[in-house]
Amino acid sequence: MIAITGAVMLVQQILKHKNDDAVYTIRPDVSVADATAMLSSNRIGALIVTGAGGAVVGVISERDIVRNLGERGPDCLQDKVNDMMTRDPFFASKQDSDASVVQRMTEGHFRHMPVLEAGKLIGVVTLGDVVKARLAELAMENESMQDMIMGR
Repeated sequence: MIAITGAVMLVQQILKHKNDDAVYTIRPDVSVADATAMLSSNRIGALIVTGAGGAVVGVISERDIVRNLGERGPDCLQDKVNDMMTRDPFFASKQDSDASVVQRMTEGHFRHMPVLEAGKLIGVVTLGDVVKARLAELAMENESMQDMIMGR
């Protein structure tokens, strides 16, 4: 398991650190081929699957698609996202800690977690986002300590 040490960082802080706060969604009735094209063109690893009223119903990731390609071959690209997505994904809230998010991702073997507020999708946190935000925070802490030691 990845250890997160130091001060607690909340999901809302991680979302602020992200360079791109776009949330890419797809409907469950879209073909996996179209989902693959969307993943590729946006250089992302997962799409949040939304149903009626924007409710999150699943996640489809590169891993889901590659696994199916390996097992079934290219015919699986004609399937609907609904046939291949991970249903009932774990969600994060803005008040969740980085440690709890990393723990759920590690235990569940996934890297993308939708963030909900009052039942509405407001963002996506990835394992990479958590690591990047934590490294940025550690660099700032390191610089502050060096300044303090040097009397700056």
